[in-house]
Amino acid sequence: MNINATLIYQSIAMLIFVWFCMKFLWPPLIKALDERRERIAEGLAASDKAEKELEAAKVTVDQQINEAREKAGEIVDKAHERHSQIVDQAKDDAVAERQRQVAAAEADIVQSANQAREELRSDVASLAVLGAAKILEKEVDSQTHRELLDKLIAEI
Repeated sequence: MNINATLIYQSIAMLIFVWFCMKFLWPPLIKALDERRERIAEGLAASDKAEKELEAAKVTVDQQINEAREKAGEIVDKAHERHSQIVDQAKDDAVAERQRQVAAAEADIVQSANQAREELRSDVASLAVLGAAKILEKEVDSQTHRELLDKLIAEI
C-alpha cells in the first residue's frame, strides 16, 4: 500500500466516522446536554422563586408576630382594665357593706338606748312609787298606782 492510498482511506474512514457521529451520536448528546441545561436553569429559577417566597414568608411571619404582640398587648390592657374595675367594684361593695353595718350598729345602739331608757323610766317610776309609799306609809291602790306610773313614764 501506498502512503497516499492509506491516507485517503484513513481520511475517508475518518469522514465516515465523523459523519456517523454527527448523524447518530451528536444529536442525542446535544439533546441530553440541552435537557440538562434546561433542568439546571429550571432548578436555578425554582431556587430563586423559593428564595423570594421565603423572603415573603418571613415578612408575613413578622407581620403575624407583630399582630399577635399587639393583640396580646390589647388583651393585657383589657385584663388590667377589668382588674381595675373589679378592684373598684370590691371597694364600692366594701364601702356599702361598711355603711350598712354602721347603720345597723347605729340602729342597734339607738334601740339599746331606747330600751335602757324604758327600763330606767320603769325603775325610776317604781322607785318613786316606793319612795312615795314609804313617805305616806301606805300603799296606793293598784289602779291609782298604774295611773301614776303611766303619767310618770309619759313625763320622763
